[in-house]
Amino acid sequence: MTVLLLFSLVLGAVIGSFLNVVIVRLPQGESLVHPRSHCPACRAPIAWFDNIPVVSFVNLRGRCRQCQAPISWRYPLVEATTAALFGLAAWHFGFTVELLTAWPLLAALVAITAIDLDHQVIPDTITLPGIVAGFLASLVNPFVRWVDSLLGIAVGGGLILIVILVSRGGMGGGDMKLCAMIGAFLGWQLAALTLFMAVIVGGVIAAVLMITGLRKRKDRIPFGPFLAGSAAVSVFWGDALVAWYLSGFAR
Repeated sequence: MTVLLLFSLVLGAVIGSFLNVVIVRLPQGESLVHPRSHCPACRAPIAWFDNIPVVSFVNLRGRCRQCQAPISWRYPLVEATTAALFGLAAWHFGFTVELLTAWPLLAALVAITAIDLDHQVIPDTITLPGIVAGFLASLVNPFVRWVDSLLGIAVGGGLILIVILVSRGGMGGGDMKLCAMIGAFLGWQLAALTLFMAVIVGGVIAAVLMITGLRKRKDRIPFGPFLAGSAAVSVFWGDALVAWYLSGFAR
């Protein structure tokens, strides 16, 4: 387990480094592989020893080696978050099919969260392939049957679609596809749980932001991060939460 945990932490940090490229370039329609990583301020290429996840940021004290421009804290935060999620998944699932299906979902959720916060958009280039990947994973995952995956796509996307129609734009198509992707990976029960948690947490945070004056009623608050965060909770503890809820009806 120790070897698996260490491997997962390192893998997560490396994947997180790549996710930073995705977060910056994907919304701009830029290639993810060319040109090589460079400073956004002076455009100087970043040497491999300055591109080590988290470590390089600390070593450079958060500044570009060439021009001394500050490096966004988002870079080490994404790397550390992805590493932590990958490590938690390894500790929670062990070396199982569940682990191998959780990793890509968690990576996608991290990228989607950052992109939605920055650009208020959830890229189809992540969610649509994610829906397909989630369904294909259900063909080998004994804990999420392919029928549950299909129902998850329908329930996840369908519930958001109802909200869109009723609220006339209160949510967007990106949210619908994201929830469908979550359902494809986790099944219909956890898709419903994820949406329920996201609505509750999102509503509370939105109310706090408006009460404190940080947001106005007409200001748009991205819903994707709430869906992504709730989905991450569902990955690890969703089954236990559903079982706890259903146990209340068995008394």
